[in-house]
Amino acid sequence: MKPVLQQVRALHRLEPADNDSLAAVRVAISVAVPSLTLLLLGRADLIMYAVFGALTGMYGRSEPHQLRLKHQAQAALVLLTGVAVGVVLSVTQLHSWWLVGIEAVMAGAGSLFADKVRLKPNGPFFGILALGACASVPLAVPWYAAVLIAAGSAVFSLAVGFGGWVRSRAWQPGAARNIVSFRAVGARPAVVHAARYVLAVGAAGTLGVLSGSGHPHWAMAAAAVPLAGADLPSSVRRGIHRIVGTFFGLAVTAVVLLPGPWQTVEIVAVHHVAVLAILVIVFQFTTELFMARHYGLAMVSFTPVILLMTQLAAPIDPAVLILERGVETLVGALIGILVVLAVRGRPTSPFAADLLSDGRGAPAPPPS
Repeated sequence: MKPVLQQVRALHRLEPADNDSLAAVRVAISVAVPSLTLLLLGRADLIMYAVFGALTGMYGRSEPHQLRLKHQAQAALVLLTGVAVGVVLSVTQLHSWWLVGIEAVMAGAGSLFADKVRLKPNGPFFGILALGACASVPLAVPWYAAVLIAAGSAVFSLAVGFGGWVRSRAWQPGAARNIVSFRAVGARPAVVHAARYVLAVGAAGTLGVLSGSGHPHWAMAAAAVPLAGADLPSSVRRGIHRIVGTFFGLAVTAVVLLPGPWQTVEIVAVHHVAVLAILVIVFQFTTELFMARHYGLAMVSFTPVILLMTQLAAPIDPAVLILERGVETLVGALIGILVVLAVRGRPTSPFAADLLSDGRGAPAPPPS
């Protein structure tokens, strides 16, 4: 009974702060500059591509400048690959089963790469999220323009992350990221872990397509979330945080998007697109503020980020958007948890000793 109570308490435990505000400011700047530039150019519909490139800033938050630069470059490769593949699927109109198959394979490949280079946040989640999101909206510019927007945003994010070096000139000779040698630890754990991603993402996407949902990629992304946990308890917690945090985030999104008295205010009605774009920046800041401390709280903010970007890129009935997000997240997260429970015998991650951390690289405190 005591271990169960420990895990229940761990669900709502807020980890200690570790300079989270500085990391959140870096990410907010990385998102704000390209997003506001597109807004001023009258192309708020392209903000999605800029934001996915800017998510590069979420990686390497506590590393020295030269290591953060390398870490973020590796993360940018994952994000830009996701954007590029998603854009190709959008242009060629390869949806439904093509999207499920390709995203599942990319999830497995991304897992192998993420484990090898020790990405933090763990796993290929943001890459496959970018893939599905970009594939699900019609492209309003040439494909290469969308990819260049994401790439430019990623480069700007790298510059923001490295900018502190100009002030401090701090450099650590010989510093290197701890890259995994599969030859040393054995490739099997990484392959099994990648297979979990393929199974979970593929199963969630299959259910999404069969259900007739317009956004099966949300179920696929949610299914990947529990697999980023370092062990079984943390994986289940992440899945629960994903569901509960998303539902609260949907309530926030409903206040913004659904018709209400606030929409009668003339300035909001006239500048509705600008308001949504600015809210994307604000919510991304609060997402990063809590990402390493409490995943569920981070999802309360990240859910509006994704939905507002989607609405800017391809507007639909907000009620349908919110409903599908809730259903797909619930289904996907539950499938991810079931895969973690079913495929046992090894840690959820092949490098549990390293990944048993709070996302900042420091050991996570044991459940209280």
